[in-house]
Amino acid sequence: MFKFCNLYSGSSGNSSFIETENTKILVDAGVSSKKIESALENLNVNPSELDGILITHEHSDHVQGLGTFAKKFNVPVFVNSKTLDAMPIQKDKIPEKNIKSFKINEKFEIGDLQVNPFSIPHDAVNPCGFNIYKDDKKISIATDMGHISEKTIKQLEDSIFILLESNYDPEILKFSKYPYPLKNRIAGPNGHLSNEMAGKAINHLLKSGLKQAVLGHLSKENNFPELAYRTVVDELIANNNFNEDSIKLSVASRDIPGNVISL
Repeated sequence: MFKFCNLYSGSSGNSSFIETENTKILVDAGVSSKKIESALENLNVNPSELDGILITHEHSDHVQGLGTFAKKFNVPVFVNSKTLDAMPIQKDKIPEKNIKSFKINEKFEIGDLQVNPFSIPHDAVNPCGFNIYKDDKKISIATDMGHISEKTIKQLEDSIFILLESNYDPEILKFSKYPYPLKNRIAGPNGHLSNEMAGKAINHLLKSGLKQAVLGHLSKENNFPELAYRTVVDELIANNNFNEDSIKLSVASRDIPGNVISL
């Protein structure tokens, strides 16, 4: 059985916890070490028992607390070499023995989990999402994507659960106070994923067995949880794909750990 809990989500910091009977991992560590420690303790998880931390990319909202946390609790860090080199401040804090390098599209194991990192379109040096397998179940983490290509959607197929970016609403972004170059970056092909695009992706993935989705990495300035949820639901309704039995849909909280989801 998988257990998933989103600890923090958004431009202010991202981190998620995944647990099976024998393995405990984090995906990203984008808030302070103290906040991650506190969130795990609220779940009755000893940080020293973690088997690893998976890193998607080097942006600070995904690695802010990484080095301090990994060093304090002696936790292995699984990261590709380009991403590691792009975050020297964090790299210098992690004991060399705890750096576990992986290559995109090459599967590796952490405890009883099999992990497949796949490329995502984002303005980082070598960003990735993760397919995580246990027995016959597959879950996926896919945030910080400017668009979803045919190749990316294939990587997400057959997942029973996904943490998927639903970052912004185009109309709110258009009229926000953000400078024009930043607006272009967010809405560009290597920026972030809109609510509508998240809805289209989930609609597609329902056909291959998706049962539950958490919308994550919402912009504080260019989105609202209710709007992200409603936009995705409207997309599913438009395709006759939404009812209480088709999918469980929720929105990740920015500042506090969410509910533990059992899969």
